Amino acid sequence: MNPLDLINILKGHRVFIQTHNFPDPDAVSSAFGLQQLLDFYDIPSTLCYDGKIDRSSLKKMLDTFGVTMYCEGEITDMQPDDLIVLADSQKLNGNITCMAGNYIACVDHHPTMFPFAYQYKDIRPVGSCASIVASYFRQTGAPLSANCAAALAYGIKMDTADLTRGTVALDMEMLSYLFTYADWNLVTEMYSNTMEFDDLRAYGAAIQNIQIFQRTGFAYIPFHSAQALVAIISDFILSLDLVDIAVVYARQEEGLRFSIRCRPGRIHAGLLVSKALKPYGNGGGHPSMAGGLIPNGSLELLGENMHATIHAVFLDAIAGMKEDA
Repeated sequence: MNPLDLINILKGHRVFIQTHNFPDPDAVSSAFGLQQLLDFYDIPSTLCYDGKIDRSSLKKMLDTFGVTMYCEGEITDMQPDDLIVLADSQKLNGNITCMAGNYIACVDHHPTMFPFAYQYKDIRPVGSCASIVASYFRQTGAPLSANCAAALAYGIKMDTADLTRGTVALDMEMLSYLFTYADWNLVTEMYSNTMEFDDLRAYGAAIQNIQIFQRTGFAYIPFHSAQALVAIISDFILSLDLVDIAVVYARQEEGLRFSIRCRPGRIHAGLLVSKALKPYGNGGGHPSMAGGLIPNGSLELLGENMHATIHAVFLDAIAGMKEDA
């Protein structure tokens, strides 16, 4: 796709850039990069999301790179003719709240679960959405500030687990490209003091109750934990030598939140969580990483032994996918 097509669509309109709910570093950096690109073409935009930014490390990211985002409740004047660009997310997915504006464009790297007719669509199977946004600066020759380049580089490093997860050539090329422009001290700063003291409780709970069946590790966090932390712990569980697939789930305000991690070539994590949770909730994602949610209203469907049901539906889905392969 030519990013100048996006520029032409947005000119003369009020623009919002929306990430998925509970944004992560890749979502934040992608939205920030798009905002900076639009600014160069005299198109002001507002960054928005639903959910919470409830980890100090993400709040630190906003402060470090100079990013301003607004949650849905803070935006009271969005109109139906305002244009919305989705960053690191897609319309109709379970992790997107529908806002009042017109969903006109999508820049994302996740598989498409629910097709939608955007006027501009750039969805590529790369490791990080920030890589796509960075390529727009290289393609258009738009100036790239030191803090924006650093934010995009940090987004790439975080979503690819330092280029070890889902990485493709574009991710490598864009990290090299950004290095030339970035204030690397900002990236280094983001890697210090990122664990919160309360995180230790979540790690402790996951370690205490981990169960492994057929090289699939299950861990439950019985109290509210930030979505980003659940994902971090699923990476931790996957690092065990006895685990090829990690399923971590935790209580959150809206229900039971899942984070799935798979070693390359084992099984498609996004399809796995979608199949396993279909009777109860929803989910999706990449081949190696995915997420899902069982809303509070459906938890009773899991029966008296919630954990046994969760283990069974995931193991059955894994077995079925292996048979179909």
